[in-house]
Amino acid sequence: MLDNTVTLTGQKTYFGVSVGILMVNSTFTRYPGDIGNALTWDFPVSYKIVHDAIPERMTDLHNASLLDPFKRAAEQLIKEGVDGITTTCGFLSIYQKELAAFCGIPVATSSLLQVPMVQNLISPDKRVGVMTYNGDVLNGPYLEAVNVDPTTPVKGMAQDSEFVRWVKQSDNSVSFETLRREVLQTARDFHAENPDIGAIVSECTNLAPFTADISEMLGIPVYDCVTMVNWFQAGLRPKRFNPK
Repeated sequence: MLDNTVTLTGQKTYFGVSVGILMVNSTFTRYPGDIGNALTWDFPVSYKIVHDAIPERMTDLHNASLLDPFKRAAEQLIKEGVDGITTTCGFLSIYQKELAAFCGIPVATSSLLQVPMVQNLISPDKRVGVMTYNGDVLNGPYLEAVNVDPTTPVKGMAQDSEFVRWVKQSDNSVSFETLRREVLQTARDFHAENPDIGAIVSECTNLAPFTADISEMLGIPVYDCVTMVNWFQAGLRPKRFNPK
């Protein structure tokens, strides 16, 4: 077993990179807007692949089988020079407290961390809805680990969809337009089923390339891994304003 916390020496291998991203071991195309595409960011990031974390294992994390591999990868990023850690899978919310305690630097495992904040932003007669890769699995433990009300409405991509096959099988023959069409139909159905939804948070980082489309179609704000990591980076590296 790993030590409970990382011992930080203050030494770094590289400089100027605040955000380290723990990558699921996948080979499907990560389009701009996805956390795993470096063109998404206006600042440098550092990636570390967690080789044991293949897509089909990411929705079965209750038994903590991947916690140690994620700790090892996070430790490498910290020793190399990052100031904060995030991940490419929202289901890693289940490890939020353990990873934050282990790393000793800020950790944001999942875009689900935004749900309580977003709920406070909207009218009290409205609810935040969560879109996810798998709505059958994203339930109590994954939500409660990041202080999300377990009664929060959740909508997953159909498990027989091209979107899920694209991720699970890394089938890059699935077109971007097919993915977009399926995501928008899921969002449309979600809002129709829950008309009191006043904002959406996307758990799945692979939904983020379609955030603007969802928001424009439904006319409500949509938050995702990009909004979270931009906020995260803003605190790690605050902008300095100089008086004239």
